[in-house]
Amino acid sequence: MKPKDTPVNLDSKASPPLALSPEERQGVVDILHSERFVDKAPHQIYATLLDEGEYHCSIRTMYRILSSEHGCVTKRRKQVQRPRYCKPELLATRQNQVWSCDITKLKGPAKWNYFHLYVIIDIYSRYVVGWMVAHREQTALAKRLIQESCPKQSIQPGQLTIHADRGSSMKSKGVAFLLADLGVTKTHSRPHVSNDNPYSESQFKTLKYCPEFPKRFG
Repeated sequence: MKPKDTPVNLDSKASPPLALSPEERQGVVDILHSERFVDKAPHQIYATLLDEGEYHCSIRTMYRILSSEHGCVTKRRKQVQRPRYCKPELLATRQNQVWSCDITKLKGPAKWNYFHLYVIIDIYSRYVVGWMVAHREQTALAKRLIQESCPKQSIQPGQLTIHADRGSSMKSKGVAFLLADLGVTKTHSRPHVSNDNPYSESQFKTLKYCPEFPKRFG
């Protein structure tokens, strides 16, 4: 028994009798990092050396040396590196650069009777560049509104981008062909996303929440 006054160092651990010496560990590292085995796994290296009559340590010890001392145990497969997805945005730095177009319903004189309000707003100045009230939502009406609004603002080819939701009128081929002829770029909201046209939606809410806004139109 040790005397009671003999200090005991709890942090010190006795080295296992079969532990590799520093020189032997460095020799294992040199083999693993050699040009011959640099692209092989420890299992393959172990089997190859064993076939040649060489034994340095176990497979687990190879992994332990690589992990603890050199940080070399990582995934080395060629995995797909996909770019980070960013929410698409439109930036307007001046007037008549980005317009937002949308259509909302206005209650008519009777139940289930509606008018359709077409509005095009400049997102930089919040100026309404064109609007129209119609009995229906139709491609021809959307084309007419855009065709009348662009000359009023002296829009040049390549100058303007019109953003709209995925309504049938704004996604129609007729509107697409018209915008192509005018040199206007068109963008649409993402599928199943309700907040990708915020300027038009905010304007409609301001309009309909106004105290003087009528419940129905004649």
